[in-house]
Amino acid sequence: MIQRIQTIYLLLAAGVSGGLSMLLPFGLDEKGLELFAKEVPFLIGLFMSSAALSLIAIFLFKNRQLQFVLGRVNIILNFILLGVFVYWSLTVSGETLVSEKGIGMLIPIISIVLLVMANKAIKKDESLVKSVDRLR
Repeated sequence: MIQRIQTIYLLLAAGVSGGLSMLLPFGLDEKGLELFAKEVPFLIGLFMSSAALSLIAIFLFKNRQLQFVLGRVNIILNFILLGVFVYWSLTVSGETLVSEKGIGMLIPIISIVLLVMANKAIKKDESLVKSVDRLR
């Protein structure tokens, strides 16, 4: 059961949250230096917890309901992360570290899309199992 399509989506979401967040800058400061998530402990904690939730959900393939719930919790976590990025980009540049937006601010959006696709596949598997149980 680990070879399902939702495993690929969850693995991609973990890679995006855990890997790309370290490589891509999420903004530029007022001096023009790139800001990375690995320099901000709050952001690294959110990104790593999102990646960890995705990896944990992969190995819960026998418990599809819990896998689905962890996907939803991960989506909420990524919305919180997106909210932090939006808040930082909308505040006055003199009051915050971020003065320009970077490509790293799109990471939560990509992760949310992958997690939604994984949850759809999990729901499809659950409905398939329920339909087969009705036939028995």
